[in-house]
Amino acid sequence: MVSGRADPERDGVADYVRHLTAALRDAGAEIVPVPVLGVREAAERLRAIEPDLAHVQFAPSAFGFSARPGLLPDMVRGLPFVTTLHEYGWWSSPRWLPGGVWRPLERVRVWDRETWRFVPRSSAVLTTNAGHSQVLQERFGRTAVQVPLAPNVPDLGPADRDGTRQRLGVPADAQVVAFFGFVHPVKGLRYLIEALARLRGAGRDRLHLLILGGFTSLALPEHEARAFREELTAWTRTCGVAKHVTITGHLPAAEVSAALHASDLAAFPFTAGATTKSGALLSSFAHGLPTLVTAAGPPDPDLVDGTSVVVAPRVRDALVLVDGLARLLDDEPLRRKVAAGGAALMAGRSWEEIAATHRTVYAEVLRGQEHHV
Repeated sequence: MVSGRADPERDGVADYVRHLTAALRDAGAEIVPVPVLGVREAAERLRAIEPDLAHVQFAPSAFGFSARPGLLPDMVRGLPFVTTLHEYGWWSSPRWLPGGVWRPLERVRVWDRETWRFVPRSSAVLTTNAGHSQVLQERFGRTAVQVPLAPNVPDLGPADRDGTRQRLGVPADAQVVAFFGFVHPVKGLRYLIEALARLRGAGRDRLHLLILGGFTSLALPEHEARAFREELTAWTRTCGVAKHVTITGHLPAAEVSAALHASDLAAFPFTAGATTKSGALLSSFAHGLPTLVTAAGPPDPDLVDGTSVVVAPRVRDALVLVDGLARLLDDEPLRRKVAAGGAALMAGRSWEEIAATHRTVYAEVLRGQEHHV
């Protein structure tokens, strides 16, 4: 399993690899992690292990925005490769080369502007969403094996709602809106805090915001994370809702699951819009929470307003979050409908099912077939 060296507690791709590795081992596969600390070292490690195949978990951020790991397939000849594209369609290395230079090389499957030799040399390419599959098809004429993400935190069973709220310092009678995930400026929490203040100012004085998740991540180093937490905390004071916002920091999965069970709604006001690429959003669905998201461009076909979520039509806009939350708060049938719709999206998204799909792909690759679905 070839991946970056990030801490799973600070990076979504690393967390995915941790879950996938555990599920594959449970299914009987022998998995050896090969973190890419250096390209030569990784190549030597692969040659020493002599595995049946190498599975690359690709994201530019996971490899420190260096494309050099993409040379690995040519450094370990004869080894079948499989690549999962976690981030794709927006990056190239070097960045200054125009797209017209890359396109002829991609059409003949010689080189990829993002992964270098990983995609051209892979017997199978996996994606987690339709957008990445489309980019792969346009560049290479290849059909990806699309394997949907599973929740970051699955439903770990019934929890003591009142006891959980008491531990978190949340009033027992509050209407709790939860956000879960790595906390970063692109998650739009400033606008959600402002929306909370506006709703409370309009008489909804039982509302409470629960922010579940750590600040330090691959995308937000510790000193920046600390500064951003201080900034968000100051913003709660500016908006007059400091007593009505609980920021937990990183919590173990069991505590996150209990906190989601103790919440009434969830909100994901991402500044680029929300999609089902978010394992945190899927965690909300897995816990049966009626969920508000901001619209992505292009929109995620699974996130349908009034069916699986309520969609705020603009990003970086507290007023549309106010409207969306008010719709959910005022309409119990709507809450039930979108909660059921979100839960229905969880079909096929368990780690056991994901591991089974991977084992099928591996078997076909080892039989010498290039996998097409």
